Amino acid sequence: MSRPGGFFDVASRVVGRSPVFSRLLVVLAVGGGGVVVYADSRTDPSVTGEQNQAPPKKKVVVLGTGWAGTSFLKNLDSSMYDVHVVSPRNYFAFTPLLPSVTCGTVDARSIVEPVRNIIRKKGGGIKFWEAECFKIDPTNKKIYCRANVGTNLEGNSEFVVDYDYLVVAMGAKANTFNTPGVIEHCHFLKEVEDAQRIRRSVIDCFERASLPNLTDEERKKNLHFVIVGGGPTGVEFAAELHDFVNEDLVKIYPRVQELAKISVIEAGEHILTMFDKRITEFAEGKFQRDGINVKTGYKVVNVSDRSITMVGKGAGEVDVPYGMAVWSTGIGTRPVMLDLMKQIGQGGRRALATDEWLRVRECDGMYALGDCATISQRKVMEDISAIFRVADADNSGTLTVKEIQDVLGDICERYPQVELYLKSKQMKSLVDLLDDSMGKAGGEDMELNIEQFKKALEHVDFQVKNLPATAQVAAQQGAYLARCFNLMQDVEGNPEGPLRIRESGRHRFRPFRYRHLGQFAPLGGEQTAAQLPGDWISIGYGSQWLWYSIYASKQVSWRTRVAVVSNWARRFIFGRDSSCI
Repeated sequence: MSRPGGFFDVASRVVGRSPVFSRLLVVLAVGGGGVVVYADSRTDPSVTGEQNQAPPKKKVVVLGTGWAGTSFLKNLDSSMYDVHVVSPRNYFAFTPLLPSVTCGTVDARSIVEPVRNIIRKKGGGIKFWEAECFKIDPTNKKIYCRANVGTNLEGNSEFVVDYDYLVVAMGAKANTFNTPGVIEHCHFLKEVEDAQRIRRSVIDCFERASLPNLTDEERKKNLHFVIVGGGPTGVEFAAELHDFVNEDLVKIYPRVQELAKISVIEAGEHILTMFDKRITEFAEGKFQRDGINVKTGYKVVNVSDRSITMVGKGAGEVDVPYGMAVWSTGIGTRPVMLDLMKQIGQGGRRALATDEWLRVRECDGMYALGDCATISQRKVMEDISAIFRVADADNSGTLTVKEIQDVLGDICERYPQVELYLKSKQMKSLVDLLDDSMGKAGGEDMELNIEQFKKALEHVDFQVKNLPATAQVAAQQGAYLARCFNLMQDVEGNPEGPLRIRESGRHRFRPFRYRHLGQFAPLGGEQTAAQLPGDWISIGYGSQWLWYSIYASKQVSWRTRVAVVSNWARRFIFGRDSSCI
């Protein structure tokens, strides 16, 4: 804790915008993590020998090579740190194209890039170990790993790695909600290996249905493909599978083409609930026209090797026989994360709680990003009294509109829910918010006391929402954290934090802010629904070509970019491959 007076002086030197901003930053820093200042370090030319040697580099350990971890590595200046990467897989996978892999539209190797290729392009110096982290010790700053490669050295497969900074980007596992039979009998769609297993299973179902000793009922059962979960992954897989069956498999399995059936089971009232209502309605209508059975309002309660048992609102249990089932109902927490959260007092959470700078709360030198973490956005009402004191520049006990406007930009920077609230209420300015809270038009001359100020902002925190667990969020977090690390100045005796001094004294490390760039929902038949910024909705064939171009451009390397485009071209010319390999 800073001594009285010293903390304000530090903040004034860090932030050179204005006295108001400096005072506001003091309040915000006290509530949200503190301000850290770095000393100016210059080598004394009179010092020689070991004292003149550069201090050793800080060790940064990265757990995971998914979207968050790979984005961090690609943007990090690795010359500043001793970087170590630990991951159970030695490649990065472009997961949005996994549904395409399940049906042979795209080859599995076309969407993966070896981690060592990414490291090599960084100029070397980064160490990679293919291993799984099974324990994290935040107190002693150590991680415990187990080699993930097959060796005869069973007794030496475990090792320990210490760290100065730990970047946890381990992703998440599929969430079964403890439903009996799911792990034993359902496929998941989280990894490349999952997509390959699904592809083999689809072909196996058609081959079994073609055997001469089966009845029509047995053939129907074998060719009933059930997808549990109506989110983007489940819907896209259902669309891909429908195209695969109706464009390719019917040509080589003519005897059973009329027996194939695809069903989507969703516990909610609609599929694609995270999309605009127009997209949801179009998707449900298209699936109905295509013959894909969408059953909403049903919860799966048991899965056996023969049937799926589900319960609907106002209905009893219904048994649905199936040939193959894919479980796509959201994400769960990995065991190593559950253990870590218990150690640091975050037990019972779905993901690690971090602040707006992606720092794990109560853990020195630990950062978390991607699906394994969630940002705990600080609430306005927690700091409302302190904000009022800072904004009250003349200490009059009331706030004028001008005084609030002077600090509004800084408030929106620290509490983005304020800006979201104004937009949600279609308010053009702060005056509209104040008029609405007071129930009258006060105009620019109004003044508010502390209670009126609280009333004006009391509903703002309802806009605080967790970020979606998507590749887009994880990639932006990785790039943001890498920029922070590139700007950090390691000075012996001073802890590292979210701020750094420029010569101008400006606040350099802004809190992480997610920028939504849009989302796609391929619906089959060369039609895609796109929801882009600015409430722009596009559905149809043009959106499909936009999807092609964006997904090709977002590949991690030119090799994968060319491979994916060539796979698409091959599919247009020759169709999808139906061999079971």
